[in-house]
Amino acid sequence: MTADTRVEVRRGKNESSTALIRRFTRRTQGLGLVREMRDRRYWQRTRSKNVGHKRALISKVRRETYNELVKLGKIDPAAKKNARKR
Repeated sequence: MTADTRVEVRRGKNESSTALIRRFTRRTQGLGLVREMRDRRYWQRTRSKNVGHKRALISKVRRETYNELVKLGKIDPAAKKNARKR
C-alpha cells in the first residue's frame, strides 16, 4: 500500500515556506498519494451477494404490489409523475 509511504522534504537554506509546500505537494502527486487518498475518501465496502439478492427481492415485491394497486385503480401513476415536476 502506498499509504505507508513516507514523504520527507527538508527545507533548503534560502527556500521559502511556500516553495517547500509546493515541492512537498509535487512529490506526493508524483507518488500518487493524493489521487489514492481522494479515491479512498468515499470508499464503501462491497455488499455480499446475499445482501444484494435480499434487496432485489424486496424491491421486486414492492414493485409488484405497486403495479397491482395501479391495476386495481387505487393508485394513479400519472399523479406520481406530476409530483416530481414541482
